[in-house]
Amino acid sequence: MADLDQETLTYHLSELRKTIISIVVCLVVLFPIGYFLAPYCIDWLVQWSFPVDNAQLNFFSPMEVFILNLKIGFVLALVLGFPYIIYKIWQFLLPALYDKEKKFVKTAVFCSTFLFVLGAAMCIGFVLPLIMKFSMSFATEQIKPILGISNFVVLSGWLMLAFGLMFQFPIAIYFLVRFDIISLESLKNKRPYVVVILLFLAAILTPPDVVSQILLFIPTYLLFELGLFFAKFPKQK
Repeated sequence: MADLDQETLTYHLSELRKTIISIVVCLVVLFPIGYFLAPYCIDWLVQWSFPVDNAQLNFFSPMEVFILNLKIGFVLALVLGFPYIIYKIWQFLLPALYDKEKKFVKTAVFCSTFLFVLGAAMCIGFVLPLIMKFSMSFATEQIKPILGISNFVVLSGWLMLAFGLMFQFPIAIYFLVRFDIISLESLKNKRPYVVVILLFLAAILTPPDVVSQILLFIPTYLLFELGLFFAKFPKQK
């Protein structure tokens, strides 16, 4: 029996190794494409987010833009390779799952990915331009903004990540109720505490300005209510 367990462990470790190698190779192959697209993404993001005549972005060290392109290239490689990465992880997990668990994992991954993309898209399409315009509104004849490209891209990345993560709230609520970690009625009664927690998370995940915090809090709270709505449906046998 010990030999059988050892063989099983060795097999799973071998499969895990193959999966990791496949994912690494995928990222290595896609990285040049991501690096090539990185400058275009930066240009588009700047043109979309900034008032045209109010500001320009600067870099303050010789290698700053190059390193920034490397980072964005890697992120784009992750985005482009996401379907393949999920597929390889799914192939690794598949033998260990029952049919009901397979359906559950598929649904959870799809919903989580959709909500993350929705949150990031809302950030890029609406929140980021609004924050930049609000920031530029403080410029005067005597006060001119000098903004760094790295600071802007890092801010954009953190905001997209924050919105993507906070948009997972309905799934978290659904899991908490479905696995009997907390009751639906208890969550409903604790709405005031949820508001405080969400405001606290919004303050941590966004820059120290009220505008971005409110813009993250409002949709997240609405998603909390959406999670409560779906959690009311009975469990599937």
